[in-house]
Amino acid sequence: MRNAVLLVTSIAALLLVAGNSPAPAPAPAPAPPPPPYQMRAAMPAGDRLANGRDGRALFSNRCGSCHLAGGMGTNLLTMQRIRAGEPPESGLLENRKDLAPDYVKAVVRGGKVAMPRLSRTEVTDAELEAIASYLGNLGK
Repeated sequence: MRNAVLLVTSIAALLLVAGNSPAPAPAPAPAPPPPPYQMRAAMPAGDRLANGRDGRALFSNRCGSCHLAGGMGTNLLTMQRIRAGEPPESGLLENRKDLAPDYVKAVVRGGKVAMPRLSRTEVTDAELEAIASYLGNLGK
């Protein structure tokens, strides 16, 4: 055992004398940004029960964890839309031109396939009205 320690110490000393000290470890690469569905808009300020709020920001905040790019809802809708012969871009709700506000409200309140229904506590009627109007008017 003593011989092994002496050998390792001798090799380390030779490396230092020869100027071959080990290079410092490279700095770690910065972390990549989170996917879009994790970078939702902040909840708009104001009364959640009041009408006339920002539908786009509410969509991002309330629906974005599933329905922004990379979210599970977008992934599932993309597969569904491709099977129906539609382009993959149509899996992203903000790319759709065929969403009627009443349909959006019915799906949110009643759920559909893997999407659970959302209560009035999760999304108030006023918030849902703004979101449905936003999505329903994208194609107009």
